[in-house]
Amino acid sequence: MTLQQLKYIIALDKERHFARAAEACFVSQPGLTLQLKSLEEEIGIKIFDRSTVPLKPTSLGTVIIAKAKKVLKEVDSIRDFVIDEKNMLEGEIKLGIISTLSPYLIPILIKDLRAKLPKIIFTIKEVTTVGLMNDLEEGAIDIAIMATPTGNSSLLEFPVFYEPFVAFINKSYGSDTGILFNLFESNKADLLLLQDEYCFNAQLLDICNLKSENKAQEKFFYNINSIETLKNLVRADLGFAILPELSIINEVPNNCYKSFEDPKPVREISLVVSDTFAKNVLLEKIREVIWDCLPQKLKQTVNYKKISWNDSPYFKKAISSSIKSN
Repeated sequence: MTLQQLKYIIALDKERHFARAAEACFVSQPGLTLQLKSLEEEIGIKIFDRSTVPLKPTSLGTVIIAKAKKVLKEVDSIRDFVIDEKNMLEGEIKLGIISTLSPYLIPILIKDLRAKLPKIIFTIKEVTTVGLMNDLEEGAIDIAIMATPTGNSSLLEFPVFYEPFVAFINKSYGSDTGILFNLFESNKADLLLLQDEYCFNAQLLDICNLKSENKAQEKFFYNINSIETLKNLVRADLGFAILPELSIINEVPNNCYKSFEDPKPVREISLVVSDTFAKNVLLEKIREVIWDCLPQKLKQTVNYKKISWNDSPYFKKAISSSIKSN
């Protein structure tokens, strides 16, 4: 017994004619007749008396048709409930965001989120990219703001904007001349990375055309996960950093920040949810709020090259080592 068969017997009861009922259901008359016969054979009861003109239901058929109408009414109510739930802009939403973006996006985003979505209570969690993917799959968070693509087939990605990478250097890299950053082979060993930020690091290594962390100049060891600390290490002449542009957007203009030549390396920032998430209206509202709060510079069209991380050999090796150590 299918919902479609129930629709057919209701149409037959209304039209009392096979051809008209088939036309009302947008199906061929033989198709409708076959479905009715199949249903009657399944339940072992004749629903319609075919010997009468016009067609009319049997006594038991009348009861079955009445029940079919109730069933379809309940189905419609379920459909309406689902639509309302998908469109509902209230309740609690657990929002995760990568730690290399959170300190710079959340302060400019949170007020607008409150204003545009006043009935939603946001719980914000700052996590690494790998942590966000795990939380999404386990249901610990509802939505993640993170760099994509993830390469995870159980997650859905909705790109919001592209964030350029910039170089942060000191005077030993010739910061007083030129507006673009020229990366020389001799400088690559000085690239500073973040501890456990395998996805972010993979992007930086890609930009520098490095396969793995360069240990040639291990003058010191560090275990940091803050972009602000990276900046201070550069100021102390301990290397150079590649940073996302939002992290320097409020800095006083100086010669330490250099753009890359075209095509500029960028990371794709997306809203990411599990494949069972249904509140697409909410996602679109959040996407609009994020876009509207971005500095105008990030909204400009540039000649860019998207840097991914999920297919990086460094990322795969780092994750494998991390799993083994745990």
